[in-house]
Amino acid sequence: MATRKSSCNCGKLSLTYEGPDPARISLCQCYECQRRTGSAFSWQARLPIEHVTIEGRSTAWTFPSDSGEPAKFRSCDSGGATYHFCPECGSTVYWEISIAPEFLGVAVGSFTVDVTSTRRTDNEPVPAT
Repeated sequence: MATRKSSCNCGKLSLTYEGPDPARISLCQCYECQRRTGSAFSWQARLPIEHVTIEGRSTAWTFPSDSGEPAKFRSCDSGGATYHFCPECGSTVYWEISIAPEFLGVAVGSFTVDVTSTRRTDNEPVPAT
């Protein structure tokens, strides 16, 4: 099992993952992910929460808000999510997913090492034995 670390830009909020490869790595293009990342896509991993340690203080924002208004746009978190970001630099480090409470979502780009390094894609050669 590998140890992977994710942190905000200033380093005051971090997440350490000690466990198997992420349960899911995905690329999302929903409107909420676009707004969260400022990009056309969000590259994210879902990590089993029992292998995660959080260090530092976070500020949280929950979607949808307490107003109870459902999302009126395409969103992968329309079931609800709570985003945790650094109160100092504003970087989103992780989020809780209402429909998958046993996992935390983490932006792959915030890891200090390549989270996908143990995965093989179809276009990679098969290692010689």
